Amino acid sequence: MPDKTTRTLFYFLLTWLIINFIQSAFSELHYDETYYWVFSRFLDWGYYDHPPMVAVFIKLGSLLMPGALGVRLFSVVSNVAAIFILWKIAKAYANQLNLFILLYSSMLILHVYSFITTPDTPLFFFTVLFFFFLRKYLEKDRFDYALILGLIAAAMLYSKYHAILVFAFTILAQWKLLKRPSFWLIAGMAVVLFLPHILWQVNNGYPSIEYHLFDRTAREYRFSFTTDFLLSQLLIVGPLTGIFLYYYVYRQKTPDVFLRILKFNCFGFLLFFFLSSFKSRIEAHWTLLAFIPFFILAYLYLAQLPQLPRWFKRLLYANIGLIVLIRVILIFPLPGLSNIKGLKQFWGKVAFAKQLHKAIGDEKLIMDNGFQDISNYNFVNQTVSGFSYNTRTYRKTQYDYWPIEDSLRNQPAYFASFKRHDEAFNPDSIETNRGRLYLTRIDSVRTYQKVAITVKGMAKRVGAGTLQRVNLELYNPYSDTISFSNAGKWKCFIEYGFTQRIYDPGNFKEIPGDYRHLQIAPGGTASVSTTLRMPEVPDDYQLVFSIRTTPFTGSRNSKKIPITILNN
Repeated sequence: MPDKTTRTLFYFLLTWLIINFIQSAFSELHYDETYYWVFSRFLDWGYYDHPPMVAVFIKLGSLLMPGALGVRLFSVVSNVAAIFILWKIAKAYANQLNLFILLYSSMLILHVYSFITTPDTPLFFFTVLFFFFLRKYLEKDRFDYALILGLIAAAMLYSKYHAILVFAFTILAQWKLLKRPSFWLIAGMAVVLFLPHILWQVNNGYPSIEYHLFDRTAREYRFSFTTDFLLSQLLIVGPLTGIFLYYYVYRQKTPDVFLRILKFNCFGFLLFFFLSSFKSRIEAHWTLLAFIPFFILAYLYLAQLPQLPRWFKRLLYANIGLIVLIRVILIFPLPGLSNIKGLKQFWGKVAFAKQLHKAIGDEKLIMDNGFQDISNYNFVNQTVSGFSYNTRTYRKTQYDYWPIEDSLRNQPAYFASFKRHDEAFNPDSIETNRGRLYLTRIDSVRTYQKVAITVKGMAKRVGAGTLQRVNLELYNPYSDTISFSNAGKWKCFIEYGFTQRIYDPGNFKEIPGDYRHLQIAPGGTASVSTTLRMPEVPDDYQLVFSIRTTPFTGSRNSKKIPITILNN
């Protein structure tokens, strides 16, 4: 018969499972979750934003259950498994299950990824598994442990690139691992298994590297980036206990190699993203993996106390009460909380998607600047006919790679946005729970999102206001010939502009010269010579080329080309 500890653990995990099934079924999907649901409809070895593990989780869950529960099924199950494994790690140092349950239940960040499906969800599970087998591997250098760690390391990489930081901080904490031949088996196995994703990056022009290292950080620094990061790291631990838990983790000694590795990972992650906050805005959850070792170290510190202080225990229970309230509100929203950023993305999206579908029926749909609304529309209406038109002022998304645009071109569709459309196109509008939405029906969609423009002859440093002669090469990736003639209703313009930050609208103008005669065969290229006028104000800029087709704003068809404008 199971002992009391085993029974308590079983009932806790069962309760956790049931609560998260209920939460999954009755909470609307977050915008990101709907985006990853579209990932699962186009399984591949990689995506613009992330590796593919999240898509696999959703695909498998959706095969077993419909709707939101299918999207979140493997998140819920893997989280319960992660808690069980985490207890196995913690129990080896201190066998206090009630404290373990109380502390785990009080940490907000650990609740968030108990039911939400994002790349962090499989990453959390595989990282807990990694630490479990790493401890065994540190004690005994066995071939089977090395094989298992190689598999887990590959799974972590397929979940999210943040896994690289876990490996780096682990080696920094115990560099002697490099002397083990079996360590190189782990590393080699992980790299070989990750090769399909690496090849996907190569074949697609390294889009994830361009996004995460350049596009995402191309914005002017604000002091709030750093202060918001620091505040968020306190809140996600627990608004009432965060500061105390950080102190306890700091004070916890590391008498063995494994605990030293945990501490390096915990503070290494926090320091890495703290420093990164001086370059760009950091999302609170990017440090998720820090809170696996954080939790273990905090648990060990508290377990060593003769008795848990009564005041601190009350704070832990108060934290749990606040978290339960938040989780209930996610299902039953309160009007007064509808503008809180972290909560409002769980409400009203289903109604919006249904209102829009009622207005346009089963017609194809295009929305601009963002994967959020169109992904939600696709999920709610169980379609992949909705397309995100990412403008030159926005960033690229996975919609720029999927064949959805190809299926829309030269077909009728609706263009929807919250900005008023040009009256020349006879727009309509509908009232939604998000405000007035403007609709333009296009009888034959003309878009050139995937046409690639490369520039030859452009100097990197030029004088203000000068004219620069350049040659543009345009590549047509589509299966049909594209024309730049403006004989039809929907016009086309090749434009250029200079921006300074991500989302900077810039000042775009049409390139001089005659290019209306251009016709580019499928897979073919064409060249255009033109003269560009440089900005009048000396500064650092990014030159962007765009193909604008009406009624749209214009897509980004070139890479951002760094240009320094000098005084004459």
